[in-house]
Amino acid sequence: MAIRVLVVDDSALIRSLLSEIIRQDPDLELVGAAPDAFVAKEMVMKFNPDVITLDIEMPKVDGLTFLDRLMKARPTPVLMISTLTEKGAEATIRSLEIGAIDFIAKPKLNVAHGIAQYQHEIVQKIKIAAASKPRARTPSVAKSAAIPISYRGTETIVGIGASTGGTEAIRHVLERLSPAFPATVITQHMPPNFTRSFAQRLDGLCKINVHEAKDGERLLPGNAYIAPGDRHLEVVRHGADYRIRLIDGPLVSGHKPSVDVMFASLAKVAGNNTIATVLTGMGKDGAKGLLALSQAGAITMAQDEDSCVVYGMPKAAVEIGATTNVVSLDNMSMTLTKAVEQKGTGMRL
Repeated sequence: MAIRVLVVDDSALIRSLLSEIIRQDPDLELVGAAPDAFVAKEMVMKFNPDVITLDIEMPKVDGLTFLDRLMKARPTPVLMISTLTEKGAEATIRSLEIGAIDFIAKPKLNVAHGIAQYQHEIVQKIKIAAASKPRARTPSVAKSAAIPISYRGTETIVGIGASTGGTEAIRHVLERLSPAFPATVITQHMPPNFTRSFAQRLDGLCKINVHEAKDGERLLPGNAYIAPGDRHLEVVRHGADYRIRLIDGPLVSGHKPSVDVMFASLAKVAGNNTIATVLTGMGKDGAKGLLALSQAGAITMAQDEDSCVVYGMPKAAVEIGATTNVVSLDNMSMTLTKAVEQKGTGMRL
């Protein structure tokens, strides 16, 4: 049965281009193309689409307001159409908090050519969204709700990898961590401006410091470092310290930044001083790196299927034996904290 898609965008050009891309795929069915939120509401009621592509910047009622109302009344997998600008990035991060599954970055120049180049990505993301589990937004926890930790070392490093659905999963995990938590490196599949806005948003919500990683900076407890959207993040040894190295280069496991690159570097230089987890996401990025970490003596884990928006990356890690620790998102912060404390005693989960 074809995936029923509704396009919502105030640009006639974008509506036309997205509609044509959807019509060309035999697995997709275009049920409507709405120029604004009012028409979109009627079409949602009439056609009950499986997936909606939604422009953030619309007149009358903006995309975020429409999304918020939709997720409260009729949770539906939504892909946001966003501009590759700082303002667009901030709005996109907000949309993911409200409940959007993922986003498609709209090219700034030569839109028709750019959208055509993104055809495969657009179709793939629509299909992923259709198979995903839209979730009600979870409120931010109070800063005082951080999990206490009896850890004072500087050697342990925590690594987190995620993709589709990962922005909210990462927020859910980091918000509950103590300011004494070990240095944490994170790779989330996103474009450059988006990782910066994501880090800034998290920094305002968490007790630990969260920022976009910079080349050469030292890893310190109480800090989380998010890989920039156009660079791979590696952890390297620098004397007695661990430091960040950002590198350009080709896609690895289909991505830049790649979780596999980050995990492989941790396996090489930190080994059994590492605790790592793979969260929700499409594909297999992170599975091989997590296996290398497990073989190096690290504590490894993966998010369970029930709590994932997309059970792809965690599933791939479990299937190759990279971890036997499968943890729900609600329990991930506590499990990571216990793992940190157990590292100090030499115990395994």
